[in-house]
Amino acid sequence: MKLLPARPRLLALGEPTHGEDVLLEVRNELFRQLAEQEGYRTIAIESDCLMGLVVDDYVTSGTGTLDEVMERGFSHGFGVSAANRDLVSWMRAYNDGRPPSERLRFAGFDGPLEITSAASPRQALTALHAYLAARIDAGLLPCTAETLDRLLGADDRWTNPAAMMDPSQSVGQTPEAERLRLLADDLSALLDAHTPHLIAASSRDDWDRAQLYGRTALGLLRYHFWMADTSPSRMARLLDLRASMMAANLLAIAERGPAMAHANNGHLQRPKSTMRMGELLLGWWSAGAIVSARLGEGYAFIATALGTIRHRGVETPPPETIEGLLHALPEDRYIVDTQRLAAALGDTTPVPRVSPWFAYSPLDPTHLPSIDGIVFVKDAPTGPTWWPAG
Repeated sequence: MKLLPARPRLLALGEPTHGEDVLLEVRNELFRQLAEQEGYRTIAIESDCLMGLVVDDYVTSGTGTLDEVMERGFSHGFGVSAANRDLVSWMRAYNDGRPPSERLRFAGFDGPLEITSAASPRQALTALHAYLAARIDAGLLPCTAETLDRLLGADDRWTNPAAMMDPSQSVGQTPEAERLRLLADDLSALLDAHTPHLIAASSRDDWDRAQLYGRTALGLLRYHFWMADTSPSRMARLLDLRASMMAANLLAIAERGPAMAHANNGHLQRPKSTMRMGELLLGWWSAGAIVSARLGEGYAFIATALGTIRHRGVETPPPETIEGLLHALPEDRYIVDTQRLAAALGDTTPVPRVSPWFAYSPLDPTHLPSIDGIVFVKDAPTGPTWWPAG
């Protein structure tokens, strides 16, 4: 906190790769300190926002079992992580016996998206419709539940992995999908227009959850639309949409009080993110860049840098890189003041580290002025990883 001008509403902690529990153990330790000493009440991670509701129900009220929650509450394979299990278990124990206002909350802030596919909008759209149908006059609703079911059709039409590489396999621009997008917009507008009544008739938490359903339904329908697109901007738009969905979720989470977010550095950084796909270099504004522009000093970004991941072929970093400079220090872990680091470097410009492993992203030295602090972890223990990246 001493590195920052004010306590941020959203403190974002990045990681340079997935699958290394040592990084998640550091995250857990930092979140415990933020919860116990600084009044932070929510942790949001780079996982499916709808699946995250399962975890939140468990940590706040004990719904389900820990095994069920780890299986059903995480996307991207994150549920098998021992450190993620420790986090959920600790949050449940912390909340036990505490009043609702003091309980910790869990959230996923990614869309229901994987690299190879996107979810059907069914869950989000039908849950939003059911919430409204139970609380406002049926004559105001733009459709019935039966109409939604007919237009949605079989879920495997939406989740077909072939659609990511072949736009003709996507259902995102069919007449049914276009109609669903209009209905999702109308339902979301009703949710906003009847906010006072809906919060009084349910609760703020229920209304917040309905807002999440609305954001997710519209986001998925937009995403599927662009999966069906054949123009050169197709992939750029998909990256934009995922980042926008993430940012909207983070902004909603920050509204209910100070929160910590955890994801890959590239999803939380302020400079424009880039990715090469074959001959195509794609650039987009990450969720963190969008949220930072909206919140100003209410957003802070702490990047994590890692020295070695020897079981992935990432050996001791060259001394002229940022990671190399930090790796030469005697301790295993640090929180680094980036302004003091920049002053110590003077006119010396660190050399960018080159990663031998595609799933590890070293710090970009040119990003240093936009980073509020660095968490440095010297070495990842040698051993098998839980993350299924080849």
